[in-house]
Amino acid sequence: MTIPTGQTSPVLAQRDLGEGQSGAGRPQGAAVAAPTPLTGRQTQIIAIYGKGGIGKSFTLANLSYMMAQQGKKVLLIGCDPKSDTTTLLFGGRACPTIIETSSKKKAAGEPVRIGDVCFKRDGVYAMELGGPEVGRGCGGRGIIHGFELLDSLGFHEWDFDYVLLDFLGDVVCGGFGLPIARDLCQKVIVVGSNDLQSLYVANNVCSAVDYFRNLGGNVGVAGMVINKDDGTGEAQAFAQAVGIPVLGCIPANEEIRRKSASYQIVGAPGSTWGPLFEALALNVEQSIPQRPTPLSPEGLLDLFKADDVGRHVVLEPATIEDMRGKAYAPKPSLEVIYDDA
Repeated sequence: MTIPTGQTSPVLAQRDLGEGQSGAGRPQGAAVAAPTPLTGRQTQIIAIYGKGGIGKSFTLANLSYMMAQQGKKVLLIGCDPKSDTTTLLFGGRACPTIIETSSKKKAAGEPVRIGDVCFKRDGVYAMELGGPEVGRGCGGRGIIHGFELLDSLGFHEWDFDYVLLDFLGDVVCGGFGLPIARDLCQKVIVVGSNDLQSLYVANNVCSAVDYFRNLGGNVGVAGMVINKDDGTGEAQAFAQAVGIPVLGCIPANEEIRRKSASYQIVGAPGSTWGPLFEALALNVEQSIPQRPTPLSPEGLLDLFKADDVGRHVVLEPATIEDMRGKAYAPKPSLEVIYDDA
């Protein structure tokens, strides 16, 4: 299958999807959940990963909005403890999180209902899992609890064309790897830019996918969205090196930055940036999950010029004199050394 590229690069060759694997060797407790709702509609559940602040929420808000305007039924679920995935979609308003609402309802002896946690705008349905405050709990455990509650609300019976999950990629505890480890999604998409840290995170996500594929998992990386693209090309080179397509390139543009900062959707039909998100929506729909080949740390650094990442620096080993100060004097050893018999 060839994905229409528009302003994007060509799709790379399809790799083995691993369908039909039994899941033998999967870690204990990593049970496989049904990846699609139990309805006649074929739902694509897609987990989007990226470094914090790289623009996942911006990308997803505009992508989900465009998909809805194209007649798709879309559910957007924020799985970031910052609970900011839906803020742009709702014009700067924060919606009640599942974890916060669950705690309040439990204290009041009342059940959580869909209308307490799920809200909609122009055809997009959206909710936030939420998370604990700093030092007051585990964000990953909060995600697991949130999905347990979604399951109790009938998650696997809901009827959507797309379910988009927004995950932090630079948090490595188990809850944030849930969609990959337990086959809760069919596709992973990484959001990155032409900087080392965001590509490090993207490479980590590719490593996680590759690891669980070796254990019998079926999740693949459908591609990369390059945000704040300044044209230097490192993200394009990364995608080619690991074997995933580029689904869309969002330029580093002042108008986009200003509108995003004021909580305005830029990916609406007929807008300046509408065609970009129309092409992205089509690419996401038709993308085929790939098994990536993650880079080594050295391979990742090789994408950048030596001066950009300080590779001209030579590692100079420290000495015990360095560690103990100039007054350090060796002391005789009390160790008894026996001659070989």
